[in-house]
Amino acid sequence: MGKVSAVFAMSLDGYIADAQDGVWPLFGWLTSGDTPLEVPGVGRPFRTSPASAAHYRELLETFGAEVTGRRDFDVSRAWGGKHPMGVPAFIVTHSPPQEWVYDGSPFTFVTDGVASAVEQARQAAGSKNVIVNGSQIAQQCLRAGLLDEIQIELVPILLGAGVRLFDRLGTQPIELETTSVIDAPGVTHLKFRVVK
Repeated sequence: MGKVSAVFAMSLDGYIADAQDGVWPLFGWLTSGDTPLEVPGVGRPFRTSPASAAHYRELLETFGAEVTGRRDFDVSRAWGGKHPMGVPAFIVTHSPPQEWVYDGSPFTFVTDGVASAVEQARQAAGSKNVIVNGSQIAQQCLRAGLLDEIQIELVPILLGAGVRLFDRLGTQPIELETTSVIDAPGVTHLKFRVVK
């Protein structure tokens, strides 16, 4: 089985979205280079730096399923009805949106907790990695010991307000080991192993 990895673009002051839930201020590095980067579900390639393109291609090749929360699902407007990366998506929620609950739905709504969602996603991903998104879901996974690694696309911007990634982790330290640092124009790609 692959790893369970939280992957987020984040501002230097710890935000993964601005005060209006906008994320594009954190992705300028994806459109400011000259190296094409094909992303499934996107009609045209992004153009980024060679280092960011290589990093992101590896992420896409190893990505087999996603776990996220209902808020992420709602804010993204159900990604237009299809997960943008074309992988199985498991949405943790207390109340599934009934318009998306049907045989063949592109989304699986998990009502019995984050551990169940991660297990279902692992089964769907096979040998590939499960990506965790949504700040609350990532925090729950971290507290429950479900995350193997955290990947941060650290962007040199200060948003000042918005959605923080690490707000509700409790008071016990969570030890991380740095496994990769890639400095690229407009972003530093950081990868940490969660020490268990």
